[in-house]
Amino acid sequence: MTRTGFVVANLFRKRTRTILTLLSVIMAFLLFGLLQSVNTVFSSGADFVGATRLFVQARVSFTTPLPRSMVPKLEAIPGVARVAYQQWFGGVWQTNTPLIMFALDPQRYHDVYAEWKMPEAQWQAFEQTRTGLIVGRQLANQHGWKLGQKIPISSNIWPQKNGSKAWEFDLVGIFDGKDEDWQKRTNLAFIQQDYFDEANQFGLKGRTNFFILKLAPGADAQAVSKTVDAMFENSPDETKTQTEKDFNISFVKQIGDIGLIVRWILFAVFFTLLLVVGNTMAQSVRERIPELAVLKTLGFSDGSVFGFVLAEAFALVLAGGLIGLALASLAGAMVEKATGGQFLLRLDASVWLLGVLAIVLMSLAVGLLPGLRARRLEIVDALAGR
Repeated sequence: MTRTGFVVANLFRKRTRTILTLLSVIMAFLLFGLLQSVNTVFSSGADFVGATRLFVQARVSFTTPLPRSMVPKLEAIPGVARVAYQQWFGGVWQTNTPLIMFALDPQRYHDVYAEWKMPEAQWQAFEQTRTGLIVGRQLANQHGWKLGQKIPISSNIWPQKNGSKAWEFDLVGIFDGKDEDWQKRTNLAFIQQDYFDEANQFGLKGRTNFFILKLAPGADAQAVSKTVDAMFENSPDETKTQTEKDFNISFVKQIGDIGLIVRWILFAVFFTLLLVVGNTMAQSVRERIPELAVLKTLGFSDGSVFGFVLAEAFALVLAGGLIGLALASLAGAMVEKATGGQFLLRLDASVWLLGVLAIVLMSLAVGLLPGLRARRLEIVDALAGR
């Protein structure tokens, strides 16, 4: 029997215990892969390379509205080709199905987002229909909406002037994405900014949550960002400008410090795993003390016996870790598909590298003490049962 075969045979002498421990390792690294991919996304810094659009929000929070009178100043900045704006509506379909829904200026938005494909007649209908609504293909298919329907939508944030939270819109357009990537994002809905201004109870008029700056070809995104923020510095409407990607990340970060939450969850998972696998290895060595003594009697050195125990721990954690990370990659792809590309859980090279490092450290942590015990084993005491 080879040394590798000997290690594997020892692992599966207690088949049920090994399988249950292996499942624990798999689940731990499945969670590690998914959570660490989330942490990687939310901890990434600002990236202006290749940016074609910038988002401008209030410095304090995107929930603080900015005056739309800023539009001419923003469009006058060198490198800015067009400015659009969006107001969060907070729509709810039927009882409790939230919608990603914004009020906006149809023409400006059409100019800034050429990635959305919709017949020009539908864009014109949206612009000319006071109660007009356009939705993404994915959202329309999900709820079975058809052109010409009246769509009742509630808003828990913006009641109408009569106090009713029930709004009704005319579906005048269904847009799609220019390619597969953009088609995955068609779970959005848009209404007329003018109608929203007139009908909402709070009289919010002439203000918006954020501006979207379409950059001219060759414009320096970082320079434009600094110019915008400097322009409104020390004013009542100080701004924070970032790329579209970073804005989407900061939007989700409003719920709390995602990185801190992820780190505490991973700490709890791996601490529990350390106890489970460590107990398995300690019990395995304790049950085989006479056999380890026989190995030493046959001429195996203390280091060889130590290596056998450490190899068992490494093999157990390695198998479970790689399977867990592979399942995390599969689960991430399924989540991305289910959410239409809005929630990305891709395990990139950095996540896999951290996973391999975690496998090595966990193997040492659970195998070191049992291995040292086996190494220090005295043959006479072991065979005597002491």
